[in-house]
This record gives sequence, structure tokens and C-alpha cells, in this order.
Amino acid sequence: MTTKRRFLPHVLPPVRGAFRLAGLLALLLILHAASGVRPVVAQASGEAPAVGAVRFGLHEGRTRLVVEVERGIAFTATALDQPPRLVIDLPELRWQVASDGQPRGLVTGYRYGSIEQGRSRLVADLSRPFRITDQFVLPPRDGSRMFRLVVDLAAAEPARPAATASSGEPRPPRARPSMATLPAPRPDSPPITAPVPRRPVIVLDAGHGGIDPGTIGVTGVHEKEITLRMARELADTLRATGRYDVVLTRDGDIYIPLRERIALAREAGGTLFISLHADSIADRSFQGASVYTLSDKASDSEAERLARKENKVDIIAGTDLSVHDPIVTSILIDLAQRDTNNKSITFADTLVDDLGAVTRLLRNTRRFAGFAVLKSPDIPSVLLELGYLSNPDDARLLESPTYRSKLARAITAAIDRYFTALR
Repeated sequence: MTTKRRFLPHVLPPVRGAFRLAGLLALLLILHAASGVRPVVAQASGEAPAVGAVRFGLHEGRTRLVVEVERGIAFTATALDQPPRLVIDLPELRWQVASDGQPRGLVTGYRYGSIEQGRSRLVADLSRPFRITDQFVLPPRDGSRMFRLVVDLAAAEPARPAATASSGEPRPPRARPSMATLPAPRPDSPPITAPVPRRPVIVLDAGHGGIDPGTIGVTGVHEKEITLRMARELADTLRATGRYDVVLTRDGDIYIPLRERIALAREAGGTLFISLHADSIADRSFQGASVYTLSDKASDSEAERLARKENKVDIIAGTDLSVHDPIVTSILIDLAQRDTNNKSITFADTLVDDLGAVTRLLRNTRRFAGFAVLKSPDIPSVLLELGYLSNPDDARLLESPTYRSKLARAITAAIDRYFTALR
């Protein structure tokens, strides 16, 4: 079941004269009666409003979520199931949360952050199916300058036998409006083999971002920060050669769904796709880089665990995964990717050789699993695990610009060798 409501605080323009004031009050009463919500004055400011606190409580037998913001703003609350999640979409905010509340009632956990340029999102995990019973904005009180965005939740009633359950969420606007998903090949069409262009397009995918921080390392650094720094360093190194065009799936702290990363790479005319990550594991002795290619059967239990974790990032960000991308669906029923996968393996082996000359490699360096971001049918793709942020030595190295520069040069050398062999 998907429940979606939108709350818009009323913005009151300045007025002069009793007639205009009376008319405005009459209009306000009409809007108030129609919407059933409290009118709030939103303050104008060029800077994104700051969030000061996220709190939870119990109110009249219901779970209440409160977000304290320095201005009255519009927000959209959506109830998702499979698993139960509350998604609150907001405009761009500065998350300066000084007080993170403990989950209470139906809420078991939550996260927040940027979802794309100009948009933020808060996602709360719930213990059972639920419904949104009320939502509104309260003005500042008791000397505080913070507005309070309030959403009340209650456990869902058992579904009637005649009802059919469904789940889903309207797909969020794309991070880049021009990036439309290309049609998938028909199952009976011949394999797609893209010719090597005169100037190859290297697509660098910085894993995670925005509301999805990825792994949090032993030093406190977020995986999304490391992958973006590495992507920018590698992009600069590749462009400096004059031999490649480079596209980043994200060049800021924004969230991009997995299927959108594939679509962006295809629409950019990508010739090679490299997804950058930095894993974490309970055993802190694990250390070193590794390279993955696509396979429906994982090479080992660790590869399977990592693929499951990475493929769940859309759930973490509150995105509905019940709508399968046609690209992924076609891959599962078509062997058109065979040639592409062979090229992916060739590049992965080359990459391992060059990385091994400059950094420590994980035992069983070459691995494979069903990573969603590697499922492009016509772009050779690899996932590079830069190291383990759970390992103090790896975490320290990956935070070093000098070390990232060394990695960028090694990856560039591998890309050079790969394209030279294709000629």
C-alpha cells in the first residue's frame, strides 16, 4: 500500500488596508477549512533552512515524528511497505542536527540527507505496516525560532479480504532531467556490441551519496565521501591524458538510484563503467583492494554478502524496488551481455595487475557477484573495492590525497592497456 499526502504551509504576502486584509483572512479561512491544516508563515531566505533536531514521541496512542526547521516549508509524506518505511521528501536543507532523538513507538530506525540537488529526504523504518494519520507544521513557541514539521503514524488496520495490497513510490525526479532510461533490447534481438569510439567515454560511479552514506569507517569517514574524492581524482588524471572523455554519475553529495546510474552511463555513450566503493566488515584484519565483475552466481560468501548489501541501497534511501528497470529485466532473459561481460573480465584482470604494483590486494582479488550497477548490457563494467574502511590502515590510506593519486595513476594505466589491446 502506498499512501501519499502533501502539506503546503500558507505563505502570507504583506497587505495594506482593511479591505485587502479582510479578503486575505477570508481566503485563509477557506483554505484552512478545505485543507484541515494550520496556516504558517514561511520566512524568505536565500540560504537553505537548517534542521536543528529530529525527535520521536507517543501522542494519543500514536507515534509522532517531529523535524525542527528554522523556516516553515513544504513537505511530502509517503507510507511504503515491503518493508514498512515512512519517506518524507523535503526541499534542500542544511542538516545541522544537534539533537538526534531515539526511535520510539512504531519507528525502529531512521536516516536523512540529500536525495539530489535541491531535495532532501528523511526515511524512517517501522516495525509493522502503518498509515499516516495527520501531518502539519507548528510555528515557533516558548522563545524558540524553530518550526516543527509533525507527522503522526498509527498501525495499519488488517487488510480486507477483497483488497489487493500493492507497494510503490512514484519515482523521484532524476538527478539530471536529461538522463532518460534507454529502451532495453528485445529478447530476440542480436547481441549489442558497441564499437570502441575514437575517444572512449569513461563513466566513474562514486558509490552511495546523499541520504545513503554507505559504510562508516573506523575513523568516522563515510564511504560516500571516499568514493567521491577518488572519482574526482581519477577523473582529473584521465582527462589530463587527453585520451578520454570522463563522466561522473554524481559530482556532489546526492543520492542516485542504482538503475539511474546505469541509464546515465548508457545515455552518456559510456565505453567503460567503473563503480567505486570501500567496504566494511566485522573482521578488521581484512585489508586491500579487490575487483568485481558481474555474475548471477557469487564467487564466495563474502562476494554474495557484499552484493546483497550494495543492491539494497535503494531501500535505504526509501526508493521502491518493486518497479524493475527494463534494462535489468532484459539482462536476466537475454544473453546479449556475453560479449560485454567478456570485455569486463578482460579489463578487471588488467586492473588487478596494475593495482597490485602500487597497493595491497585482498586475497582472492578477482571476484564476481550480481551487483545491480554492473548490469548494463552494452558497457563493460567493473566494481572496484578500494579497500576496507573497517581496517585502520586502509581507512588511513584512503583518506590520503597522495595515496588516492597513486591509485588514480594505476587505474589510468590499466585503462590505457585495455584500450590499446582492443585496437
